[in-house]
This record gives sequence, C-alpha cells and structure tokens, in this order.
Amino acid sequence: MNFDSCGRLALLVCLFISTLFSCGPAAVSTESDDAPAPVAAAAPEQVGKYVVEIFEDRQGTLWFGTLSKGVARYDGDTLVYWTKADGLADNAVVSIVEDREGDLWFATHEGLSRYDGESFTNYGEADGLPHFRLSGLLLDREGILWVRTWGGVAFFDGETFVPLELPIPDNVELLDYQTTMDWVTVMKEDPAGNLWFGRDGYGAARYDGQSWTHFTEADGLPSNNVQEIHHDRAGNVWFGTRVAERDHPDPEQRKGEGGLIRYDGKSMQGFPDHPGLHHADTYSLYEDRAGDLWVSTIGEGVYRYDGTDFTNYRQCKDLNPLGPEVAFMGIQSMLEDSRGNHWFGCSGGLFRLRGDGVENVPVGFFLR
Repeated sequence: MNFDSCGRLALLVCLFISTLFSCGPAAVSTESDDAPAPVAAAAPEQVGKYVVEIFEDRQGTLWFGTLSKGVARYDGDTLVYWTKADGLADNAVVSIVEDREGDLWFATHEGLSRYDGESFTNYGEADGLPHFRLSGLLLDREGILWVRTWGGVAFFDGETFVPLELPIPDNVELLDYQTTMDWVTVMKEDPAGNLWFGRDGYGAARYDGQSWTHFTEADGLPSNNVQEIHHDRAGNVWFGTRVAERDHPDPEQRKGEGGLIRYDGKSMQGFPDHPGLHHADTYSLYEDRAGDLWVSTIGEGVYRYDGTDFTNYRQCKDLNPLGPEVAFMGIQSMLEDSRGNHWFGCSGGLFRLRGDGVENVPVGFFLR
C-alpha cells in the first residue's frame, strides 16, 4: 500500500504509540468488583485528526488544512470549514498558497482547487497535472505556480499544467520494497532562484534552469528519502530526511539512518546529541521572523535552533483547560502568524506555543 507524506507520518505515529503502550505487564485493579467504573472525560473536538497545513493569507486569516475535514478558516472571530460540499476538490487539503491576484490555491488528494473569492475552479489530470494526488504547492519569485504530486511536478502556464522532467541520479539504488520514487516530497526556491526538489528515494536535486545537481547519501545525506529542504539566512541548506527502512515489510527491520542535516556548501553535519534529530524522521522545518529555525520530530516535541543552541519544547501538562491531554506528536506543519503566535499542525490536532511549552488548541478554543 502506498501512503503520502501525511499518511506515512500518521502510520509512524500509530506504530510509535502502540509500541509505547504495549510494553510491560497489564495493569491490575485494586478496587472491588462492586466499585463504579470511572468515567473518562470526553476528548475535546479537534480542528482535525491530522492538521497537515497551516497558512495565513494577506488579510491575516488563518487556514488549517486537514486530512478529512477539508480546510478550516479562522478570521479572528469564527471558525468555518470548507469541504467538497462547498466546491473543494477533496476534503484532504495538504497545501495552500495565495497568488498575486489574491486567489487561494488548495492542493488536495483529488486534484487542485482555486478560489477567487466567490467560487472554486478545480483542476485534475485532464488539465495536465502529473497525478491526481497532490503533495504541495510553490509560488516562485516570478509568480508562477508549481504543483508537486505523487507522479512528478508541473507548473501552471495560465491555462494548463506543464510537466518538468526530474532526472534520476546515477549513484542511487532503491531498496527492493521502495515504490514511491515518483512522489515529489518537497519543492523550494533558494535566494538565487534555483529550484530544489526532494523525492522519496532519490535524495535532493537543485535545478538552475539548465543543469541539475544531485545530493544523495554519497554526498553525506543520512537517507535518500528527503522530506524537507530549507535555506536559512546564513546561507545554509537544511535537509529533513526520513528513515527509508520505515517501509520495510518486516517490522523488526524498520530502523536506519535519517534525521536533520545542515549543509554549509562544503560539508554536511548531523545532530546526534539531540533525541529525535538522528536515526529519526524530520518532516517539517520552519524559519520564524527572528531567524530561528523550528524542527519537527516524532515523539520528541519540537526544537528551536537560534544559530547556536537547540531548545526543546514539549506539551504543557497543565495547559488543557478544555479537556484531557491530547498527544503532541508527529508535527507536520508550523507557522508563526502575524500576531507572533507559533502554531503546530500534528497527528492528533492543532497546537500552539505558550510560554516554555505547547498547548492543544481544540475547536472549543475558537468558540470562547
């Protein structure tokens, strides 16, 4: 079975949780059989079981893309969901951008939707998309819209989508169970205007408009499954990679190299001293307005890197006034909004930074 980045991360988090709670002896009750069973508090309704995209438009409106509830729109007063019933191509919304005309574009698992302020226009494979399942969007410095999918990448010429062929590096040998090599996991534009691509099994590639440069395990990456690329203000390139062996059919073999890498143009550096950043999966990287880099983990919270030190943030145990604790795991999207709030979309729901910790933000938060 194939999974997209969101599906893969959801599966990994489920495996982590099941392992965490399946170890050790079963609990034995010390209460009598006649004692009333405790009533568990109901979990608060989440913005989405998986919040995979967070976006702020020019008006300051926040958008939260989910895997099953469509996209949630919060304008500061009300939280409203847009779904297929409103014209979206699908209820799994994985990426959002706003173009120069103010139109919003939503990448979904069943094509692309454009919203012009009044109605939706949907695009699919008949319009030139390489694959119906989209994994992300990019607006480059020229205002051109790029779409990455499970079958390649294409740009919009105003009427149709034109594919760009991505070459295969010579020094890569896929594992025999790898089947998602055409999945374009990330696409970024660097300050010089070069385009960077990450693929599941083929490492990363830089395109200057004429030639390609590949970055693979042979160049120092811990894994050829590149999930995220970020160019910081100091000129470093950061790669978030995934353990390729996670896809192994034998659960006992799902261990290997992966994690966070910094490339300064000469050498690549890992961070083995920080749990969750080594022999692990890094799906999201985000640079805030202060220039600090935020790094996601699975099961180890989120790290902030200020250029010198890493600071780890975890869930605040006493910041759940609207219900029981919801696990802060599997961070898939991050954003600092125009008001200075730091938001995290996770496998489990929506969270935000509060002081030295992170709190869950359920639907009830927006109704107060």
